[in-house]
Amino acid sequence: MIARRKFFFVRVGILLFILFLVVLYAIRDVRSRRARNEWKAPVDVAIVLVHVTGTDAPEEEAIIAFRDRVPALADRLAAEAVRTRPGLERPFRFRVFGPVDAPQAPRPASDGIVDLARYAWDQRGWLRGIDPAAGVVPDHFDTRIYVEAHRPASEQRSFVEGESQEGGRIGVVAVELDPSMADFTLFVVAHELLHTLGATDKYGPDGAALDPQGLAEPLLVPRYPQRYAEVMARSRPLAPGREKVPASLAELAVGPLTAQEIGWSAP
Repeated sequence: MIARRKFFFVRVGILLFILFLVVLYAIRDVRSRRARNEWKAPVDVAIVLVHVTGTDAPEEEAIIAFRDRVPALADRLAAEAVRTRPGLERPFRFRVFGPVDAPQAPRPASDGIVDLARYAWDQRGWLRGIDPAAGVVPDHFDTRIYVEAHRPASEQRSFVEGESQEGGRIGVVAVELDPSMADFTLFVVAHELLHTLGATDKYGPDGAALDPQGLAEPLLVPRYPQRYAEVMARSRPLAPGREKVPASLAELAVGPLTAQEIGWSAP
């Protein structure tokens, strides 16, 4: 009986210690995420190129074009940061890894708690396979964006889509990548990156930019055409009900509400 009681207390003690470590890690992680939005140091971002196993790999020319345009994204976001929050000159440090071969990233089956828990578990396993192969040390980065790239299925169309957890650390972008898609792919990378910093979508169910929050310059007179595409919307509004996909990173802008959400300006 005494031996059983000792074993019980030892087991409880071990479980309590594990719980303590989990809580301690959670507190540290939450504080670390919030610190990103204080902008006391640049946010370190890993962009990891992933070739999905079983698909045609992008041409080398497309990979080079993508890599070559990452500094332009950093410069564009820096210009928006200085405009919104003077003194914040280089908000992001980007580093590109890959491409590496991997299975397609898991997707959540629904927004239900069980499916989201399963998705989080599957994603963790997916990342465990990619990061070592790409040479990524997760603790060295505040945010990681994984770009699943494959060759376009046809010359007539290409697509880019992304998903990430608001306020999280991981974003995933899927793209049919050719050299002409480099800038728009990086626009979507920026969209998912700002999601991880707390920014919300600025488009409606139909995909059109919301007015006024989806306008980069909501006080512009006349209101249309907008000169820039708000990064958390999808396109540049030309007139009510008419929009255009941004042709280059020069059209990317961080609107007033997005700037508030990520801590670049006061509410």
